[in-house]
Amino acid sequence: MKGKSADSQVNLRKGCSRARVAAVRRESAAQILKNKMFYLALYQFHMRYPVLNVLRYETFRSVMAGLAALLISLALGPLLIERFRAARLGQTIREEVPQSHQKKAGTPTMGGLLILASCLAATLMLADPRDPFIWIAMFVTVGYGAIGFADDFLKLKRGKGNGLSERQKLGWQFGCAFVAAVWLFGILRFPTFVTVPFFKHLHPSLHWWGYVPFAMVVIVACSNAVNLTDGLDGLAIGPVMTVGFCYWVFTYVAGNLKFARYLDVPHVPGAGELAIFCAALVASSMGFLWYNAYPASMMMGDVGALSLGGALGTVALLAKQELVLPVAGGVFVLEAVSVIIQRYYYKMTHRRIFRMAPIHHHFELGGWPETVVVTRFWIISIVCALIALSTLKLR
Repeated sequence: MKGKSADSQVNLRKGCSRARVAAVRRESAAQILKNKMFYLALYQFHMRYPVLNVLRYETFRSVMAGLAALLISLALGPLLIERFRAARLGQTIREEVPQSHQKKAGTPTMGGLLILASCLAATLMLADPRDPFIWIAMFVTVGYGAIGFADDFLKLKRGKGNGLSERQKLGWQFGCAFVAAVWLFGILRFPTFVTVPFFKHLHPSLHWWGYVPFAMVVIVACSNAVNLTDGLDGLAIGPVMTVGFCYWVFTYVAGNLKFARYLDVPHVPGAGELAIFCAALVASSMGFLWYNAYPASMMMGDVGALSLGGALGTVALLAKQELVLPVAGGVFVLEAVSVIIQRYYYKMTHRRIFRMAPIHHHFELGGWPETVVVTRFWIISIVCALIALSTLKLR
């Protein structure tokens, strides 16, 4: 066991060393982007105005990004709702869902566009454009948002919830995830070891031929799990915020050499900039919740659910905290597993375990009011997030 532990430590150091070398190369190659973004344009005057030195700190910029995303989402929300109503972009409700949901038909949908717009705008304003991790996270977010938009558009056009087929949706999702994985591990030479929660010296390496498929599965699975959770007013966006907050902490720690050494977690140079992205994601989701709380004035749609799940999966990979994701996103896992169990059990026995899947409908049909289901699932999500954060020390 000691030999394996020593080998894993050597692999960890080698992987992180390669990441540092790659970070230096990226820094040199990206000088042409200097002063092109809002925060860099301001920071160049820090000698004249010392107060601008605060822009050096990722914590400050993440707070500013969060405030910017929140304000943008709150300001754009009423405009989007009005435009969606004028264009008759109303939610279509499947016949098999509980009857209480039929009254929601016609509620403006594709509200995920609000989250994407505010999150990406705040990130572009305050994140360092020389960091490729930011571009990978935004690429997956936009790519999965485009897939969700196509699905939502087809549902509205065809009616009765007939959007992209399951095969089409998965094909595009895996294709987008493959591009991100090759970009990360083929071009940037990202280390391929995996951090195992609660085990201090266990960092098995999957090598590129194992980690690329693994990365694709993480992104696609997280995206679809969030999509399955999106079924009640405010249900999905709450766990998205708690998981996003978790990874705000994880990305900041991974990007800070002192904290990474103190907590004995992998140091990923450049990962700290993802804290800005995570803060913008959480705050834009909070702004969306203002209009999505029961009774919802706007629904997320697949454009929001798929993109948010893809973003969280990507950030988990970049922070080298992939296996913590099922812990932090326990609600998403519960929803996805309930669908899988229901589907395969019914195929084998022609009987159902749950009254309806995903499992939040099971509790609805059991007599729980929608607001009770949402509140209790949020409580579970907060507990899962606290357990996930405890992995930083409990090892």
